[in-house]
Amino acid sequence: MPAGDGSGSGDAVPGPQVSARFEFATAQRIVFGVGVRRELPALVAGFGRRVLFVGGADTQRHGELLTALAATTDTVEIFGVAGEPTVAVVEEGVRRARAADSTVVVAVGGGSVLDAGKAIAALAPNPGAALDYLEVVGRGHALPAAPLPFLAVPTTAGTGAEATRNAVLAVPEARVKVSLRSAAMLPRVALVDPELALGLPAAVTSATGMDALTQLIEPYLSCRANPMTDALCCDSIGRVARALPRAVRDPANLAARSDMALGALHSGMALANAGLGAVHGFAAPIGGLFPAPHGAVCAVLLAPVLRANLAALQARAPQHPALGRMAEVARWLTGDAAASAAEAADFCAGLCRQLAIPRLGAWGVRIADIPAIVEKAAAASSMKGNPIVLTPEELAGALEAAL
Repeated sequence: MPAGDGSGSGDAVPGPQVSARFEFATAQRIVFGVGVRRELPALVAGFGRRVLFVGGADTQRHGELLTALAATTDTVEIFGVAGEPTVAVVEEGVRRARAADSTVVVAVGGGSVLDAGKAIAALAPNPGAALDYLEVVGRGHALPAAPLPFLAVPTTAGTGAEATRNAVLAVPEARVKVSLRSAAMLPRVALVDPELALGLPAAVTSATGMDALTQLIEPYLSCRANPMTDALCCDSIGRVARALPRAVRDPANLAARSDMALGALHSGMALANAGLGAVHGFAAPIGGLFPAPHGAVCAVLLAPVLRANLAALQARAPQHPALGRMAEVARWLTGDAAASAAEAADFCAGLCRQLAIPRLGAWGVRIADIPAIVEKAAAASSMKGNPIVLTPEELAGALEAAL
């Protein structure tokens, strides 16, 4: 474990008890590297010959991959997902998969596309409706049948959905986003090619990159952190903090894109096994209530939540190991071996300003909305990983600071 306890003394940061029970699960196979997208047809062939291909609104931007898949499979059914997936969109994808008798699902795109593909693969072999299996607003039943084989090919560096066991779906009638979750939903293959993100617009790079950074910091501070997720977060918090501004300034910088792709992958592996925290606890209801991109919401909430956690820990749990861990996060972010825990939030706030991330008010969030958001956030599954239980007043204060 890296050194530092927040006081500059050089004492070791407390880590999880190695003797404590933990588990670690991720994609069955990870293939990472420049140009590895060309291996997709051969990888798909090992799982089936009738493919449901899930892409974004313009699926033809992946014409090269579609042509290669068509040459090596029996059928390729194409399903486009415009925007973040809703339950209705996923259920339409399930109907398409069943009608085509698809035996394997391939998703190529950002986090929304990967979540849609993952959910379709999970629901296609199973009876009933999506709400039978959804958390919070659904019945939360376990999947009785194994999902179709699912291969994930990310084109942004943000959600880490290529390595997670859940799919986030919008439920418009409940005005919330919730997860379909099962360990069986982990992709059979995560194919991560940094070249696919070259030229990504600055706003998308910024928002998705800040999501990845949040998904590295929250698992490291989580009450469910374990030695394996710690190693991933230790490697990539500083990596993403350095690479993200470079990728925004120079969209064709392959070295920066490679660092971002690896950091996002690590973030997905970490959150799937250590959980998240209050930032993502807020993000689910805000995303359901307002037309706000998930990554941008996480970005602007990261510093206020870090400050709320720091104040709560200092006031109610001054010996909590998360205080030393927050100081270590500050050192990785800043590169300053003497950085204090408070400087983690300062760095994240400065990075948001540098990247021109909009405040929550830009998406229509107002002070009058805070009580409803706090109530919904308190029930979110991500909140369970927060290092300390924040009071409604503390949650409201963090939310107001992001307006």
